[in-house]
Amino acid sequence: MRDSLPLDTPARTDTGPDPQAPDPHSMAHCGSARIGRLLTAAQCRELRSLYAEDRLFRSRVVMARHGFGRGEYKYFAYPLPPLVQSLRETLYRRLVDQARAWSGRDYPSGLADFLRECHAAGQHRPTPLLLRYVPGDFNCLHQDLYGALYFPLQVAVLLSCPEREFTGGEMVTRASRNGQHEVRVHALAQGDALVLTTRDWPAPSARGRARTELRHGVSTLRSGERHVLGLVFHDAT
Repeated sequence: MRDSLPLDTPARTDTGPDPQAPDPHSMAHCGSARIGRLLTAAQCRELRSLYAEDRLFRSRVVMARHGFGRGEYKYFAYPLPPLVQSLRETLYRRLVDQARAWSGRDYPSGLADFLRECHAAGQHRPTPLLLRYVPGDFNCLHQDLYGALYFPLQVAVLLSCPEREFTGGEMVTRASRNGQHEVRVHALAQGDALVLTTRDWPAPSARGRARTELRHGVSTLRSGERHVLGLVFHDAT
């Protein structure tokens, strides 16, 4: 079965980039931060081309059927493509200290050990995904929680070039606390990544810190075609 991950076998980690850590000030105040130039244009094209390879995926979701918006996405099956696997492992290592600080939970240092915890909790299905939008498509504000066990950060990587390959389709986040909402529009270039809070984070407040919920979505695409790689670090039930 493709969804059976041999966690005791070291994954290839020599095919992906070595990303910078996200800006701590932006993470603390916004619950999100951009990582510039995570992928090259060639790597973006490589990942986009995978969308046509149905054998690589475990399922396809048409958003309109579920009230998620318009557009579609596919969840990868295990084993993940080498570049996706490398990115998932490397970004987990970059983000685990932030995850520990926010949650107070001692997350394992490596992704494989964290996935063992997911699988022991009954969460076996891989969650990295490719999203595809065409004109008129959008994604409603949402959170990517697939079970009781989750990692508090995730990453979205823009694989298409704004203005040249598509217009519209901006990444949007909404932070909510005490009935108030702060909406941000994130301008990403091709190959840029946005690190996002999965559920909530301890944002600075007048009284110290307050748990603040974050949801994310995508505005309506006006023209062209837009692809995004989503990297969620916990597996699904």
